[in-house]
Amino acid sequence: MTDKEGTINGTIGWIDLTVPNAENVKDFYAEVTGWKPEPVSMGDYNDYNMTANGEPKAGVCHKKGSNKDIPSQWMIYINVADLDKSVAAVTENGGKLLSGIKSMGAYGRTCYIEDPAGAVCALFEPA
Repeated sequence: MTDKEGTINGTIGWIDLTVPNAENVKDFYAEVTGWKPEPVSMGDYNDYNMTANGEPKAGVCHKKGSNKDIPSQWMIYINVADLDKSVAAVTENGGKLLSGIKSMGAYGRTCYIEDPAGAVCALFEPA
């Protein structure tokens, strides 16, 4: 099953790391993995797309603004066709909502959840 953008539902669409100091951590991953940090303006600071061969592979973000409550860990974003339906299924199946649904502008919507075992991830509905 694919969504309107052709993204396969249930696949990992993105991965981010949100930490208090993205500046230091982006340099760490650049040295360790060879990723190249590309700044993404967040207004008064930059987050980073980490690229390999010119293609974005992951994000390294500051724990500020709308990201202030995200756990400091690598976060996978799982694509879903209907975020409202998936959010309802989280609580119906013993999970917890860690955030409300947040707009990601022209990209879509996301929500952070915890499964019954305590593992955390994000659900993402592409626009």
